[in-house]
Amino acid sequence: MTQRAELATVMDRLAVDELVTAYAVAVDDGDWTGYRMLFTADGRADYRSAGGIEGDAGQVAGWLAESLALFAMRQHLIVNRQVRFGVLEHDTGDTASVRADYLNPMRFATNGGPPAPDLVCGGRYGFTLLRTPEGWRLRKVTVEEKWRRLPGQGTATP
Repeated sequence: MTQRAELATVMDRLAVDELVTAYAVAVDDGDWTGYRMLFTADGRADYRSAGGIEGDAGQVAGWLAESLALFAMRQHLIVNRQVRFGVLEHDTGDTASVRADYLNPMRFATNGGPPAPDLVCGGRYGFTLLRTPEGWRLRKVTVEEKWRRLPGQGTATP
């Protein structure tokens, strides 16, 4: 591999990492316009393993906005990122996939009452990405929730 190709690969890895981070920040901050902009026009997300829905980015953003309103604090920690670049129409590097683990602590909203308990869950994300003229975008996000700890309970599996 030439130095130029190596540099391009490093730059792509950084851009893909930035996109995954932007995804977590958009969800945690409730930036649903920003969330939609991270996806391709036909981008989809699947949250069914966590009790959610599967649909296009707009539908899922609406569902997330409603569901996550219960939580005053959200923090997605996305770690152990494995990035693989693929080939689309014989052009190396047009697609990428990321497999990454997550830990997601959330605090229930109190609405002025006593301190609220936390809900914590963990699992694995599958991200499928496409290089577009605007840069890397998400084509598909799949959530595989592996465990959940509810207030006052031990760890439970979905």
